Amino acid sequence: MGKPLFYEVMEKPATSCIIGICTTIWFYIQKKNIGYQHVGISYETAIEGHYWRLITSAFSHISVIHLVFNMSALWSLGIVEQLDYLGLGIAYYLQYTLVLVVLSGLLVLGMYHILIQRFKIEYFRRVTAVGYSCVVFGWMTILSVKQPSSKLDLFGFISLPISFAPFESLIFTSIIVPQASFLGHLSGIIVGYAIAWGLIHGMTNYWAVSMLGWIVLVFVFSLKRSGAYDFNFLEIESVTDPSLPSVRFMGNSRTLQMSSVPLGGIEI
Repeated sequence: MGKPLFYEVMEKPATSCIIGICTTIWFYIQKKNIGYQHVGISYETAIEGHYWRLITSAFSHISVIHLVFNMSALWSLGIVEQLDYLGLGIAYYLQYTLVLVVLSGLLVLGMYHILIQRFKIEYFRRVTAVGYSCVVFGWMTILSVKQPSSKLDLFGFISLPISFAPFESLIFTSIIVPQASFLGHLSGIIVGYAIAWGLIHGMTNYWAVSMLGWIVLVFVFSLKRSGAYDFNFLEIESVTDPSLPSVRFMGNSRTLQMSSVPLGGIEI
């Protein structure tokens, strides 16, 4: 007989919080009747400056089956939080979850760019991706390298050897769910191997907090500039040099001028 759920939640606090966030967002999406086009990311929305979609797309799920599959796999992968003796643990889990969310999303957009610009496949210009799958596949990959003897449990009754789980799941989802994002899942696997093999390393609490701060800053300003949400306390206006926007906080006379550096534009 397994442990009571309460004790498992206490052993996987970060995983439990992420599952709670994704589930809450799913309920909100259902209540507000929000579709892929409102929260997902595509090449076209990215080049239009909707950088905030890189985050909303990762934590949003439209289909309940999609949500259950991803959260079931993520719950099993939460064992990473307990593997301090392998150099993993809660801090490692949170730090590299940030890396997986951002880099896997950027890698997908990079693949779209190559397919559109190099191979002239216009289909990928409007393909919209949502879901936590990139991160799930990334953690599958990391665990397959760090602890190949582990098992991946899906839905409570399907158990896969973790060493083969990334590619088994990639093939399985592509067959069972044709609209699943093959490139999205593949990007998670690629970034996962880069982390597991030490190609991406050196994350600390300091760098994780700094990265989170930049994510929040870009998220808010891209929401404002794209017109997706109007922050009444914040106004972005042109200055003499149009390439250097100024940011003015309403209610006082302070103006901040900052460099304008471009950040980068239905699958599940």
